[in-house]
Amino acid sequence: MKQRLTIFISFLICIGIISFFSPYLLAQTPSATAIPSTSNTSDLESKIQELEKKLTEVKSQKNTLSAQISYMDTQMHLAELRINETEEKIVNSEKEINVLGVRISSLDNSLDTLSKQLLERIVAGYKNRDVTLVDLVLDSKNTSKLVNRLKYYDLARNRNQKSLLQVQEAKSNFIEQKDLREKKVEQLDELQTTLQQQKVVLDQQKDQKKKILTDTQNSESVYQNLLQQAKAEYVAIQQITSGGGSETELRNVTKGETIATLISGKSCNSNGRHLHFIVKEGDSVIDPFSKLKSVDYVNDSNGDAFNPSGSWDWPLPPTISLHQGFGNTWFVRTYSWYPSHNGIDITGASNNVSAVEDGTLYKGTYSGFNGCALSYVRLQHKDSNISTLYLHVYPN
Repeated sequence: MKQRLTIFISFLICIGIISFFSPYLLAQTPSATAIPSTSNTSDLESKIQELEKKLTEVKSQKNTLSAQISYMDTQMHLAELRINETEEKIVNSEKEINVLGVRISSLDNSLDTLSKQLLERIVAGYKNRDVTLVDLVLDSKNTSKLVNRLKYYDLARNRNQKSLLQVQEAKSNFIEQKDLREKKVEQLDELQTTLQQQKVVLDQQKDQKKKILTDTQNSESVYQNLLQQAKAEYVAIQQITSGGGSETELRNVTKGETIATLISGKSCNSNGRHLHFIVKEGDSVIDPFSKLKSVDYVNDSNGDAFNPSGSWDWPLPPTISLHQGFGNTWFVRTYSWYPSHNGIDITGASNNVSAVEDGTLYKGTYSGFNGCALSYVRLQHKDSNISTLYLHVYPN
């Protein structure tokens, strides 16, 4: 009986120690109030929405040089607003991260102090756990004192049930604040990356405007001539890829064999020397980068991706110069009427064009802009549904 009573009284002593310290905890632990946001992006968002609407309207206008310049100016203004929006988000994120850092430090210090002092008090209480209180229980002359003590311990126990919950909540808050700060840091990194990308896009748009003014000499007639030529090239390429060209079988060729030579200077539907390289799988045009292997290159495409991931050797000897990529290219982004680029435009260290695989070679032509004949070769790969097309070349 005496042993059981001793254990019970020791437990009450521990509870009493925690109860004594709980007011200190409540005084020292910062509250988990929300971080006030200084972000005021509503005006920027509204302006961005207005410009996006305007961009759609300008895009549908008649194809004139002035309309094209207006479209590009709207693109640049929109890019600048998006940069401002991102910069504002970065500033707000940095402020929030700083506030969270201060809060976490305060929480850490408070919980560290609490742990040390609580441990000291529990150790002290354990050393004096039952000597005087056992004597008190056995001393009938101090019954009233015992009753008062038991009432005190009962009150302390109830108070500390609440205090222990508050301790648990404080610790949870500490963990939550750390997790929130880590997420904010990740978001800040993403915003910094986005900002750099947006600035690159804006620089590209400025270069595109400068180029179009240079190419057209700010002349509507020159612009219209270039526009018709580009549209004719698009139609011709679409016809060739769908089998609309006039083709003649030449011979079987092996991988790496020279099959054609680039046309120097301007040619049908082309303002300058380059190879338009297309890859078809069945009836579908696919990204040539998915088949070509890594190579030394120079990217002067004004921002198009150069990301080869395949195993084929290139149809031109490196170093490769990329003038236009695949899909949503700089040209597509510049001219609203051009939906997608179905190949890649490249030049290499020489004009010699090589077969990327074994297969059967065909020479072909298609009547292009002003009745000119767009010259190309097509390679049907051996034992495969893949074919490759090489445009703006003389067949060998």
